[in-house]
Amino acid sequence: MHLSDSNDINVQTPPEAEPAAGIQPTLGQPLRVHGGLGSAHGKAILMGEHSVVYGAPAVALPLLDLQTAASVREANHGSISSDLYTGPLHAAPRELKPVVTALRATAERVGLNSDSFEIVISSTVPLERGLGSSAAVAAAMVRAVSNAVGVALTPEETFELVQIAENVAHGTSSGLDAHAVRSLSPVRFQSGQPTPVTVARSLTFVIADTGTSGSTSAAVNGVRMLRKVNPSFVNGIIDTLAGLAEDTITALGAGDAAALGQHMSAGHEQLARLGVSAPSLDALVTAARMSGAHGAKLTGSGLGGCVLALVDGADSADGVIDAMKAAGATQAWKTSLVSSQIADGVGANERDALPKENA
Repeated sequence: MHLSDSNDINVQTPPEAEPAAGIQPTLGQPLRVHGGLGSAHGKAILMGEHSVVYGAPAVALPLLDLQTAASVREANHGSISSDLYTGPLHAAPRELKPVVTALRATAERVGLNSDSFEIVISSTVPLERGLGSSAAVAAAMVRAVSNAVGVALTPEETFELVQIAENVAHGTSSGLDAHAVRSLSPVRFQSGQPTPVTVARSLTFVIADTGTSGSTSAAVNGVRMLRKVNPSFVNGIIDTLAGLAEDTITALGAGDAAALGQHMSAGHEQLARLGVSAPSLDALVTAARMSGAHGAKLTGSGLGGCVLALVDGADSADGVIDAMKAAGATQAWKTSLVSSQIADGVGANERDALPKENA
């Protein structure tokens, strides 16, 4: 299994959990291409880093305030414009290969020539911080291309196309990111299977960046080696993290911010015992808790990347952000997790907006 040097946790998806390949849309008349827009959001792992690799559940949190947008339109020559690169599509750098893969796979799915698209990408999801940047851009691209021709892809088709790009980005991707960046609710993920998590009330989180990307391969391999040397120690932590993931789901369903914060802090302590934390991460966790956060933990594979903190609300978030920046954070964001009632309402509105023959 190949793991890239980013903070996205990737695990082998069992064959039975893979979406069926080769789904072809039914197209009648030749497609007319209009300008198309698509968007997706970032994600953070709320609980279950590393333990998910060994079959335990993980809970992924949608970061609705970190957004990626993509637009496409017909052009004489394919081109791409982004913060990372602007120029001909065929000369895009390796870092944009997943984006180009999503474009080409979706264009092929709907029967278009991907070389005739002008693409513009904008994103507030930081790269290589374990926040789902590659999946968010891929999902935005899939939606932009399908919207350009007025083809409503099924959720299964959309997932499959995002996964094609994610496998290019990460070697073998678990599918967690591909689900989380398209969901308005948290996702429980275990052995390749996603399940929506109920949220009783809206919650506010702060994400703070240490300024370093860490290394997924180093963190995952380090835990694997430790497990070989001391299996009872590591398996005990995996069991504890699995229990904390289920406790996290219970707290979200009850709207219990205090309990959720306690579980997050406990999760960080367990990850530190595994050796995947770092002084920069510990400093941000301590700063968040000392400044009034309910709890805080690293998010992603560790050894760098970001810290996730649960705060009382948008007003208290600013104080926590200031404290975390004073402790070394290079940048920070606040984001809201909406209640399931709101998320379900938005989802219903999106379904109502679909063409009736595709609804």
